[in-house]
Amino acid sequence: MNRFNVRQVAVLGAGVMGAQIAAHLVNVKVPVVLFDLPNPKDGPKSAIALKAIDNLKKLKPAPLGVADDATRIRAANYEDDLALLGQCDLVIEAIAERMDWKLDLYTKIAPHVAAHAIVASNTSGLSISKLAEALPASIQPRFCGIHFFNPPRYMQLVELIPTPTTEAGVLDQLETFVTTTLGKGVVRAKDTPNFIANRVGIAGMLATIHEAQKFGLSVDVVDDLTGKKLGRASSGTFRTADVVGLDTMAHVIRTLQDNLGPDQANDPFFPSYATPAVLTTLIGAGALGQKAKAGFYKKVGKDILRFDAASGDYVPGGKKADAIVDRILKKPAAERLKLLRESTNPQAQFLWAILRDSFHYVAVHLGTIADSAREVDFAMRWGFGMKQGPFELWQEAGWQQVAGWVKEDIEAGKALCSAPLPDWVFDGRTGVHTPEGSWSAATQRYLPRSSLPVYARQRFPENVAGGGAVDPLKSGTELFKNDEIRLWTPDGEVLIASITSKMHLIGTGVIEGLAKAVELAEGADGKGYQGVVIWSPDDVFSAGANLESLLPVFMKSGAKGIAPIVKELQDTMLRLRYANVPVVAAVRGLALGGGCEIALACDRRVAHMESYVGLVEVGVGLLPAGGGLTYIARRAAERAPAGASDLLPFLKEGFEAAAMAKVGTSALESRKLGYLQDGDIVVAHRDELLHVAIGQVKAMVDAGYRPPPKSQIPVAGRNAIATIKASLVGMRDGGFITKHDFHIASLIADVVCGGELDAGTVVTEEYLMALERKHFCALLEHPKSQERAMGLLQNGKPVRN
Repeated sequence: MNRFNVRQVAVLGAGVMGAQIAAHLVNVKVPVVLFDLPNPKDGPKSAIALKAIDNLKKLKPAPLGVADDATRIRAANYEDDLALLGQCDLVIEAIAERMDWKLDLYTKIAPHVAAHAIVASNTSGLSISKLAEALPASIQPRFCGIHFFNPPRYMQLVELIPTPTTEAGVLDQLETFVTTTLGKGVVRAKDTPNFIANRVGIAGMLATIHEAQKFGLSVDVVDDLTGKKLGRASSGTFRTADVVGLDTMAHVIRTLQDNLGPDQANDPFFPSYATPAVLTTLIGAGALGQKAKAGFYKKVGKDILRFDAASGDYVPGGKKADAIVDRILKKPAAERLKLLRESTNPQAQFLWAILRDSFHYVAVHLGTIADSAREVDFAMRWGFGMKQGPFELWQEAGWQQVAGWVKEDIEAGKALCSAPLPDWVFDGRTGVHTPEGSWSAATQRYLPRSSLPVYARQRFPENVAGGGAVDPLKSGTELFKNDEIRLWTPDGEVLIASITSKMHLIGTGVIEGLAKAVELAEGADGKGYQGVVIWSPDDVFSAGANLESLLPVFMKSGAKGIAPIVKELQDTMLRLRYANVPVVAAVRGLALGGGCEIALACDRRVAHMESYVGLVEVGVGLLPAGGGLTYIARRAAERAPAGASDLLPFLKEGFEAAAMAKVGTSALESRKLGYLQDGDIVVAHRDELLHVAIGQVKAMVDAGYRPPPKSQIPVAGRNAIATIKASLVGMRDGGFITKHDFHIASLIADVVCGGELDAGTVVTEEYLMALERKHFCALLEHPKSQERAMGLLQNGKPVRN
């Protein structure tokens, strides 16, 4: 795959979006120059950009994987530093949404842009073609729109918008970079107001506000109805507006108003784009949402108040959906929509109304805003956190039945506008997504997915319902399966171990399966495989041990009954570590407790950028007993100079991570905590993880892989334990940790320092694992630990005791 070689990127504009785009670029190790206006006051000329860079370290959610990476962004200004543009392969303009300001800036930068560089405008809805007109003819073929969603690090969607003069190859290059380097889901949009996601999303929010007023529903009830229960982002509608910013929402609405006009032929939904009175009221009062600490919601002390439009004041919130509606929303799609439509409950009627409005809207506009229905559904999934796009839901619920219901409502005057559904809706089809492609209303045919080489790296790419996606857990050749794990091979060369238990919790089935994976890969069946990849196709690698499954054993035999199971787990971890074939952990999402320990036992880790890795057993009153503490001791010995007598400085970071249950909130932070090593790979796109992991196995084999020699580990010994416990006493007596925290941390110190031995004594991994097992089983019998474990199992929340 030929790549667009992006050695450095210029981001123009150090506002909220520009600075955070720059942050995500350095997350993936792309050097960035961040430009803004020259400082009109005393101080550094690039003070505006410098301040924005410094602010990145304070924002939540964190735009940087590691705060220290802020130093990798170079601050610049438009007066002194325009020559730096010549060193950049990609220029992303991200200044305020003012057409005149953007055009003026383009005139300023044009002489300095490199002859090969791609120039892209990050705009949420301005005409890309009009922006292109301000650029010289030599740059226009290399210019397009690029629309990141906020916050850029976390939001999957990036819309790319070509102009009539954009070269197709340029867009292909940019899509490849945004996909594999930045890890985003790319949707190509047409140059229409607000493109796809904001066009459909804001129209949907306006329809929701309209229908909520019609049915007399408060904002908290609406958010409960339109959040997770409806398969959408947990923030619902009004809280999402607060997070986005009510002024930002109003701006996007104005883009629709200013560019679509009152001509019904232009957009029959135009009357529904009127700015809601409640939005005008709140903006007029300066209640702009979360950033102003007041919007549709306002926090007062510990109470969350909601805005009541009738009284014009904030009142207590927290109301929920009616139980009957809850039950309806748990039904299959066809039954769910039928019950909502036929119910006399106002909340159910409201939900049918907003779903009908969304089906009506996307059908009428499909031909003008997107190449196919697939782009609409992906845009709404990735940009607005929906589990299903509107076309997917419609198709699942029964295309022709739902189309008939929508048609009846339009004719009865219940819909937002009187425009009929397009003729293609009623041509006998069963939906818009098929294995051959998704429906294009503009070309009246089904369009297949992009065939760009970058997508060949995605063995199981995210797909739309009805698109004929292959189920990864039913693909390939199955070699072994139990209730908790599936062993299979996609190519006959590399064995894949996919944990399938809930939250991929580790029970005896997982232990059995991992041992079987090594056995098969090493050739126990006379065949053998190049290596093993531990991978599952969702956002959980493993959330740790299945404590609930151990309860019957514990109730019958106590800790003595658990000890053999822990020993079997430890033996399996050593089996992974010393296998005669390479074993690679493909980490995506949660890798906590035992999940972290599985990853640590492997030869190499390939981790998705948004992976959350840590030893968290302290939260349930236990300590790591699957080799995690042994790993900390071994790593300390490996990092210390040969013959070093004091190992404590090299243990400190690992001990604190385990004793405080620290979790790396990105793969980059996990590396800083020691859970990922320098040779491990961080992958930006989650769907490329398996491809890269398999490649790592094959590369290791090609390099003549041999398992590591059995570890002989010098330990820090009793003096180091005493030093650690002395510091823990101060924390306990100062009220920073509880007595039970102190007890568990002391036991962790005992393991990582090797117990009551002299400093420098050499031990085996089995010796340290025996200490882990001993203390783990002792904690199982401790009432305080039992209280923590039961609290988590019963309430899903850690207990501090």
